[in-house]
Amino acid sequence: MILRQVLMEGTKALRDAGIEGPERDARLLLAEVIGMLAARMSLEPDLKVSDAQAKEFHSFLARRVAREPVSRILGRRNFWGRDFEVTPDVLDPRPETETLIDLCLQGPQPATLLDLGCGSGIIALTLLAEMKTARGVACDISDACLAVTKRNAVSVGVLDRLDLIKSNWFSDISGEFDLIVSNPPYISDAEMTSLSLDVFNHDPHLALTPGGDGLAPYEALAKGALKHLSKGGRILVEIGYQQGPDVVRIFETAGLADVQCHKDLNGHDRVVSAHQS
Repeated sequence: MILRQVLMEGTKALRDAGIEGPERDARLLLAEVIGMLAARMSLEPDLKVSDAQAKEFHSFLARRVAREPVSRILGRRNFWGRDFEVTPDVLDPRPETETLIDLCLQGPQPATLLDLGCGSGIIALTLLAEMKTARGVACDISDACLAVTKRNAVSVGVLDRLDLIKSNWFSDISGEFDLIVSNPPYISDAEMTSLSLDVFNHDPHLALTPGGDGLAPYEALAKGALKHLSKGGRILVEIGYQQGPDVVRIFETAGLADVQCHKDLNGHDRVVSAHQS
């Protein structure tokens, strides 16, 4: 069969299964199988696809129909123009998290930054790649997450400016930082049951929810920021779209200054920022 036919069949299979964006996903999966950039596939619609390639493509389609995300099938996620390894141990990065990156880059460049609960490392590593003179610390409670972050740091080329620390939030962190960032688990117990199967079955629950109302991590982040932010330093955290008022209140009550809530491109509350006074 030729590429155009295989792609059409794959798209139909995903559409019939109710997958959102079936043509996009089919393109990404077929591109992986044939070793071609997805953007180039339209230039070679008559390329022959071997039986072995078609078989592998169909196995990928079956996994996607079973609601396994494309990033999990491929083992990587593109974020801020770079590919990052993702494994079952780490949260699959979301496009909305780029809102946090954008806000960090709009402010003064820090000499030092700290990423709490780093997961795959996408926040710390992206910031270090964009801030050429900054040094960073990435911490997580999971050894497996720290291992993924280290491999991604090597891939991005910033390992020489990064320290990795196993820590439960600030428990093993010392010193002060000009910038503190975090995308903590924030989904409430009540919301977990309404998650899509793509998320519920494939993201580690420890990275999704802290239990209860989902706000406990922000209490720890606000309290720790007061001790570990340098004078005038900033903290920026990702939040759930309904948590803006609560997280603003937590940060203001803790004594942080200039607390603001920022929206993502979809118009949802996504990031809360504050300063050390």
